[in-house]
Amino acid sequence: MLVVMHRQATAADIERVVEVIRAQGLTPHVLPGVTRTAIGMTGNTAAIDPELFEGLPGVVEAIRVTKPFKLASREMKPDDTVIPLPQGTIGGGTFTVIAGPCSVENEAMLLRTAEYLRERGVRFLRAGAYKPRTSPYAFQGLGRQGLRILAQARQRFGLGIVTELMDTQEAEAVAEVADIIQIGARNMQNFALLRCVGRCRKPVLLKRGLCATLEEWLMAAEYVLAEGNYQVILCERGVRTFSDHSRNTLDLSVIPPAKAWSHLPILVDPSHGTGKRAYVPPMALAALAAGADGLLLEIHPEPDKALSDGPQSLDFPAFDQLWQQLHRLAPVLNRSL
Repeated sequence: MLVVMHRQATAADIERVVEVIRAQGLTPHVLPGVTRTAIGMTGNTAAIDPELFEGLPGVVEAIRVTKPFKLASREMKPDDTVIPLPQGTIGGGTFTVIAGPCSVENEAMLLRTAEYLRERGVRFLRAGAYKPRTSPYAFQGLGRQGLRILAQARQRFGLGIVTELMDTQEAEAVAEVADIIQIGARNMQNFALLRCVGRCRKPVLLKRGLCATLEEWLMAAEYVLAEGNYQVILCERGVRTFSDHSRNTLDLSVIPPAKAWSHLPILVDPSHGTGKRAYVPPMALAALAAGADGLLLEIHPEPDKALSDGPQSLDFPAFDQLWQQLHRLAPVLNRSL
């Protein structure tokens, strides 16, 4: 159920609706919009009578929400979600590039990359302090030491930090450093972890699972939203198919329906989506053309020496070329980079 308020509804009117929702044993979610406020509710397993709300002061109407992902749906919130951060805005017509190495390998490499990104005007640095790997013998990241290096990069260069959380036990340490907490594809349906980041009150970048449908992906986002954290960013990173010409199949066709069904911003990760650095730039440009709100890119000063995901990482000259191409294409599509 969604309760739509008049433009002139007062704070007291909104609070009265909230009290009625709580009296039903449900959780209210106040969703301010561009022109008026709406109030959603979660926790109901049976239909709610609209007449409970339609006679209250300041209420326009009460609408039943048909989508199973209530808070993530455009039925609940027709306006696009825009996530403002000190380093820049995600959504709202901007095209945000988040770049960096797959993992924090050492201090010198990470700081060199951070300085390079700042000089180019990129405002967000991605790197994993903790790395989920297919093999237990592969490099797993530096853990807390990696977080300290990320904090140093943030302090020295003013970049926003995007890094992955894999375990609820590390949530506090990651949230202390990260401006955006990443939930990886393998953890898209780790519901305890999703609830945990929902309580962290930091923006959450939610990667699509390896075989997840759009509805399953949005239902995973719903776990975060239901905890009261409305700052969720979707990230398409490729899905498993029969194709063997790339690491995954980058599903750019999911962007239009994701935009139609949900108000959440969506980024694209062409690095994991293709697994081959030669394919990353064209897919990055295609993501911009398809309507994505930004990119998550892997770059490395020496990709062939990277401890993880070197084959899909761009070196600095390749990123420079892509950066210039994005700057040329964005204005044609009325987007700001």
